[in-house]
Amino acid sequence: MGAELARARDNVETVARSLIKFRSVKAQASGGDVEDLAPINPHETSTGTVLPFVGVACLGAILFGYHLGVVNGALDYLSKDLGIAQNAVMQGWVVSTLLAAAAVGSFTGGALADKFGRTRTFQLDAIPLIIGAVLTAIAQNVQTMIIGRLLAGIGIGITSAIVPLYISEISPTDIRGALGSVNQLFICIGILAALVAGLPLSRSPVWWRGMFGLAVIPSILLALGMTYSPESPRWLFQQGKISEAEKSIGTLYGKERVPEVMYELRTAGQGSTEPEAGWIDLFSKRYWKVVSVGAALFFFQQFAGINAVVYYSTAVFRSAGIASDVAASALVGASNVFGTVIASSLMDRQGRKSLLIRSFSGMGASMLLLSLSFTWKVLAPYSGILAVVGTVLYVLSFSLGAGPVPALLLPEIFASRIRAKAVALSLCMHWISNFVIGLYFLSVVDRFGISVVYLVFAAVCLLAVLFMAGNVVETKGRSLEEIELALNPTT
Repeated sequence: MGAELARARDNVETVARSLIKFRSVKAQASGGDVEDLAPINPHETSTGTVLPFVGVACLGAILFGYHLGVVNGALDYLSKDLGIAQNAVMQGWVVSTLLAAAAVGSFTGGALADKFGRTRTFQLDAIPLIIGAVLTAIAQNVQTMIIGRLLAGIGIGITSAIVPLYISEISPTDIRGALGSVNQLFICIGILAALVAGLPLSRSPVWWRGMFGLAVIPSILLALGMTYSPESPRWLFQQGKISEAEKSIGTLYGKERVPEVMYELRTAGQGSTEPEAGWIDLFSKRYWKVVSVGAALFFFQQFAGINAVVYYSTAVFRSAGIASDVAASALVGASNVFGTVIASSLMDRQGRKSLLIRSFSGMGASMLLLSLSFTWKVLAPYSGILAVVGTVLYVLSFSLGAGPVPALLLPEIFASRIRAKAVALSLCMHWISNFVIGLYFLSVVDRFGISVVYLVFAAVCLLAVLFMAGNVVETKGRSLEEIELALNPTT
């Protein structure tokens, strides 16, 4: 019986390799843009080795979220200490300098990762993250604070590019989608940690310095952890470092998997006969539609108001009369984490497009509720409760689709020859939109009122639903060839 089972297993593996080879030949014959037709798929028993390294990479995601959220509760307190309490524009610069720098970091992150490798780039990235955290914690004037936020922004911009890249390249195929969602989950955990870190502020206003300083700890752990983490086998293979790739595969999946995974890497490397695209190619007739969809996903994500909530929910709750404003913001952060956990289980069952449409619909309804709570006199006695309920519902809706889906969808809709540059362009749209919201939100609220601003966010959500319905293809259960054909029918 044992011998028969062994022969059956060998036959199955032979058939699997034949199918892999057939798909690669078919891809070459089609001349299309095909990526990873023979993906890494080690046995489930080997995934336990991968998870610790995914966890180390997710320290970068935690820092991403923490630096985004730390200014929420601390802004009023640091503004008083730095002499900008009455200057909404300067407060906007304290918030948004991080975001402008992150746009630069996201562009450079991919290039650094390609040149120096994924793990080394993580270690280099820890330098601006550590220095930025220290400067913001010890700042005695707004200029030092802005320089610190600038450095931290470059750091989180780089992590926004390389964390999902590294996770996708070391993750087994059968759980790659779930581990891809982990990146967004840890961003949410970082935001929640920043909001929770602000709870002592009411008793100790100077604690805002400690809040910024805490970011040093995960930055150091990230640098140390990457010292012991294996480099991406894919990157090593592409660099011609075959023996090092084999060693990395052994660490990640076990030595018995090295021959099979190396065979798959060689087969996948034959999947496309076209050279890497240039920046101008992104705007060609062939690729512009798919590139515009990627950029639009992040445009709608940001201009639907999520980071106005992340940065300023404490101030909004205070204006609505909520006594424990920081605690209410922490509740919002917790709902973000909860929703992201639920989304990870729905991603492969409900589909990406479906989750996006439902998410933006819920966000629009929540923003409408928030807007009405500040304008309808009949709701005035309940404005505080409605502010919290509406914000929690908004964040829950965001975390179920608009938050995690874009980062997962982009690798699926971008062909391999444009992927790095198209992702960089989309992330740049993310950070630029984020920057505009962070810089002008308080000033616009001062001029037009929070109700009008929330109404505009609701309108953006409606436009997003219409755009997603007409332009985003469903990628669940579809091959990359089918996705590419749906988005570029003329190629």
